[in-house]
Amino acid sequence: MKLTSRKDLIALRERCAAAIANERKRILVCAGTGCASGGSLDIYARLKALMAQRGIPCSVELADEPHGEVVGLKKCGCHGFCEMGPLVRIEPAGWLYVKVKVEDCEEIIDRTIVGDELIERLTYRKGGVSYARQDEIPFYKNQHRIVLEHCGHIDAESIEEYIGVGGYSAFEKALFDMTGEEVVQTVLESNLRGRGGAGFPAGIKWDTVRKTPADQKYILCNGDEGDPGAFMDRSIMEGDPHRMLEGMMIAGVATGATKGYIYVRAEYPMAVARLHTAIEQAQEHGLLGENILGTGFSFTIHINRGAGAFVCGEETALIASIEGDRGFPRVRYLPTAVKGLFGKPTVPNNVETYANVPLIILRGAEWFKKIGKDPKNAGTKVFALTGNIENTGLIEVPMGTPLSEVIYDIGGGCRGGAEFKAVQIGGPSGGCLTKEHMDLPLDYDSLKSVGAIIGSGGLVVMDEHTCIVEVARFFMHFTQNESCGKCVPCREGTKRMLEILQNIVAGKGREGDVELLLELADTVQNTALCGLGKTAPNPVLSTIRSFRDEYEAHIKEHRCPAGACQKLKRIYIDPQLCKGCSRCAKGCPANAISGQIKSPYSIDLSLCIRCGACISTCPFHAIKEG
Repeated sequence: MKLTSRKDLIALRERCAAAIANERKRILVCAGTGCASGGSLDIYARLKALMAQRGIPCSVELADEPHGEVVGLKKCGCHGFCEMGPLVRIEPAGWLYVKVKVEDCEEIIDRTIVGDELIERLTYRKGGVSYARQDEIPFYKNQHRIVLEHCGHIDAESIEEYIGVGGYSAFEKALFDMTGEEVVQTVLESNLRGRGGAGFPAGIKWDTVRKTPADQKYILCNGDEGDPGAFMDRSIMEGDPHRMLEGMMIAGVATGATKGYIYVRAEYPMAVARLHTAIEQAQEHGLLGENILGTGFSFTIHINRGAGAFVCGEETALIASIEGDRGFPRVRYLPTAVKGLFGKPTVPNNVETYANVPLIILRGAEWFKKIGKDPKNAGTKVFALTGNIENTGLIEVPMGTPLSEVIYDIGGGCRGGAEFKAVQIGGPSGGCLTKEHMDLPLDYDSLKSVGAIIGSGGLVVMDEHTCIVEVARFFMHFTQNESCGKCVPCREGTKRMLEILQNIVAGKGREGDVELLLELADTVQNTALCGLGKTAPNPVLSTIRSFRDEYEAHIKEHRCPAGACQKLKRIYIDPQLCKGCSRCAKGCPANAISGQIKSPYSIDLSLCIRCGACISTCPFHAIKEG
């Protein structure tokens, strides 16, 4: 159905809202990448088949003209609680079933859908308490979901459902009730800062593009999410693609741009597929294309798939890639907002930034500024919580939320009751936060004051068993491997830093290595071409700042305080426990163990490769690590 006027859009919204209300119950099966890999699509298919067998009226697509009460069965986006997937939500009760299996489907239909009965064994349990409702689970209770409000609650592939819950109302308002200048002013007043890393005010970019005369302007969405452990943008593109598109369309109205580009990595096939579906649906409904809703405004959106180069997350490299060139960063003589894609004024923001825009337009700048601890850092932030933590997944909290609340109240603390050691925030460009930062507000300015950045929002939690030097080596290896090689400081500087870190964790560190790392880091920071090169040393600098003693222990004592570095492990035989059976010697691949039968054996540490084969072989538990 092609909409040709505002009246058509309002009428469709009313019909879609009525159709959603007509579904007496809704089964929302998480079809995000995490749950899908755990078998959620098989669960969806089984539930659909069972309802057909039992003659239960089932709606898998929202009916424009509802006839009689039905049960809605939907493939929704990521609920966020990835640790507990596959997840199935039952509405209107708000029940959340966790770790669901295909064999549970029959019981769900018979007891919950037909019988209105809660299946307690499928609910989340913690400390002897069973949580039936999703909003009562501690993981969700302490969140404030704005950007993710629809993820897990609507069909991720249905424009009708999005419209039925108020979707495209903000675009309608911007198109009919506001001027471009008013839209830009609202975004400026909201203090919305780019959620892709640097936190630059989005409204300033929009205002610059709006005021720059040009025959063509572009709206650019950066979906090239490359940080290890980060999946915030992916989940939005998979779970609520229309929200992001609506934000881009509003930016087009505000700046006079008529074309939008989404740059998303090819490793996100589900996100790419759902974006394609969303764009096609918007075109079919007349919300994208020429003369939208009879206003004379035209806007189209194209998808460009990246090959997975981390450097293409940097906007000038991303632009070069879209233009058909190699993804190399460029020196910016003029800002992207003045001379960007194809040399034209361009608004560059990431997925989460655009997803914030519709609610800002609908509810106003003051509403947005009241969310968070500081109006200068307004709104919420989506984080991917991973690593050695009880509750991994996707979370959304107000800007300025203390680190302790994220780690303990939402994350549940470190796994197995281990002691918290640090969290890497902002990926390879970010920094390390420790126990002393537990009360630190997670916002742009507070993190900058301690040498860290929010980045795109990855939080990798480390416990007491994590070697902090190895963490620095891992991120430096990632950065060096992903360096485009265009500038010498990044190409060669990160390589030298990586070599030093590799030597340190291998027990070959030398006096002065820490000072040399600091000197190289300073050089790279001050002379690298692009933002990614300049921030590459951050993980090394922040870990040296907080854990210099661990670096010194590796170098001076050839000891890993966390006991994690394989090359620094000391394996020895306790002569009091050794019976001289010779099994360890026979199983040693390096011939490092020698001795006499029925007498204690010994290990030559100069030959030992620390493989641990002898430990698993010894029947008397005489071989130990220390």
